[in-house]
Amino acid sequence: MARIAARSGRLYANLTSSGAAEPIAFLNNWSLNFAVDNIEVTAFGDTNKTYVAGLPDAQGSYGGWYDNATVQLYTAASDGIARKFYLYPDTTSSTQYFFGTAVFDMNIEGSVDGAVQISGDFSAASIFSKVG
Repeated sequence: MARIAARSGRLYANLTSSGAAEPIAFLNNWSLNFAVDNIEVTAFGDTNKTYVAGLPDAQGSYGGWYDNATVQLYTAASDGIARKFYLYPDTTSSTQYFFGTAVFDMNIEGSVDGAVQISGDFSAASIFSKVG
């Protein structure tokens, strides 16, 4: 496995509550975050704090440019229905990607001296898995 540039990454999601996942138009950044809850179980006499693993969590974020010709993630963010997603770190190699179902948020912002941008977060509605 080699290091890769992010320029060929792509986030796919169901833009409506049914149908196939489609590429989200005009994104230019993404992130995935994986964590496990740490539950403190320190007892009297322990020489330092002690933890056990709790439930895993997975979340992500995205950002890019607003496009008034597509829904982007507006419908997914406004109806609260979990959507299938696929995130390819590098679309030139379709053998490695992450997938699952997630609940999406979407923010739209603009300023007088810039282009209208979108950003948002998504949170696990199922296990996020890695292929490859």
